[in-house]
Amino acid sequence: MAPPATIRCCAAALTLMFSILIISPSSSAIYCDEDDCYDLLGVTQTANASEIKKAYYKLSLKHHPDKNPDPESKKLFVKIANAYEILKDEATREQYDYAIAHPEEVFYNTARYYHAYYGHKTDPRFVLVGLLLILSGFQYMNQMTRYNQAVAMVKKTPAYKNRLRALELERSGGVTNKKKSNKQMDKKVEEDLSKELELDIKGAHIPAIWELLGVRFIVLPYTIGKLLLWNGCWFWRYKVKQAPYSWEDAVYLTQRSLRVPLDAWGSIDESTKEDLVQRRLWEKSNLETYFADLRKESKRRR
Repeated sequence: MAPPATIRCCAAALTLMFSILIISPSSSAIYCDEDDCYDLLGVTQTANASEIKKAYYKLSLKHHPDKNPDPESKKLFVKIANAYEILKDEATREQYDYAIAHPEEVFYNTARYYHAYYGHKTDPRFVLVGLLLILSGFQYMNQMTRYNQAVAMVKKTPAYKNRLRALELERSGGVTNKKKSNKQMDKKVEEDLSKELELDIKGAHIPAIWELLGVRFIVLPYTIGKLLLWNGCWFWRYKVKQAPYSWEDAVYLTQRSLRVPLDAWGSIDESTKEDLVQRRLWEKSNLETYFADLRKESKRRR
């Protein structure tokens, strides 16, 4: 037996199909309602663009609201104007003629109609900008939520509370308020002091504007240009001129060779970094020797 959700989806689809078939017995009706666009303008289906234009202008002089105040005439003019909009364009006229000749293709004709009338009115550039704004908004909210959740978890740890207590003692000169009736004030002091503590939470940080997808897309040409320039300078300096690596570049090669994340690399002390750089681990043989030494040291400690 099919799941209830599947049954509901099928029922909704069947209802939609039934509604289209009942409401629009003729697929051409979506263009000029139940009227024929050619009949509204008083021309035949074989009329050329010039004849259609003349017929429209003739009828507009007779039924335009500025010329004829009759409410019924105004309604008729709206239909005439709509028929002219359909027939004056070769693409929509071709679609309308196809709908007349193939009334059984309801779904296909309906899709072509809505694509013609609404698809071309939407500038792809605005769609792209809107999509980037929506994605950037979700990205920002997601990162901010993750950060706030991480901060809330850190504030519950004993280590954070000890740091907060130590900061309170430092600010008060070693004197603390031990009155239990002052809990509200203590809470306010805690909030004020917590703002002074710098929380370094791995895997979560306050979202930066430059990290948002929309901003990255805007500066993408600059980023690509900068990357190409950097690679070109690297190739010229170290591949062509065979110059020795600078300290910064040697550090970068060492970090990349060890596949250490940037935040983890920043927590390594300088003496260890210097030792790793001097080993020239970007060279395959040196890296294999280094890993072999680490394995030997691990076995020896066991």
